Amino acid sequence: MNLNSNANGLAGLKVMVIDDSKTIRRTAETLLRKEGCEVLTAVDGFEALAKIAEHKPAIIFVDIMMPRLDGYQTCALIKNNPQFRGTPVIMLSSKDGLFDKARGRIVGAEQYLTKPFTRDELLGAIQRHVGQPA
Repeated sequence: MNLNSNANGLAGLKVMVIDDSKTIRRTAETLLRKEGCEVLTAVDGFEALAKIAEHKPAIIFVDIMMPRLDGYQTCALIKNNPQFRGTPVIMLSSKDGLFDKARGRIVGAEQYLTKPFTRDELLGAIQRHVGQPA
């Protein structure tokens, strides 16, 4: 799939972005909407879990450092639910540590992106985990 094929491959794809930073949510939402994705956002894990159950996104991007329920806990809860175990979860963090990446793997995250992420990183993650032709 060509990442420049605007709105073709990703049109209608439900993507969830969970981050307590309004800037990050808005940036990701703008990038993904341009590609034709349907974007759901949440400020923390609690808000996200309710929306995930209702909307069933195809892929979830989750920030690690959040109040109340952090990204690791959120990812673990998603992966512990049989209905969403297969949903790819991509961790987002401003830290690029080996420990953080390992911890993300332990709770079941498919990938780890360091913030600030680029458009290509965001779309590349979607293509890698969802965008494969069936």
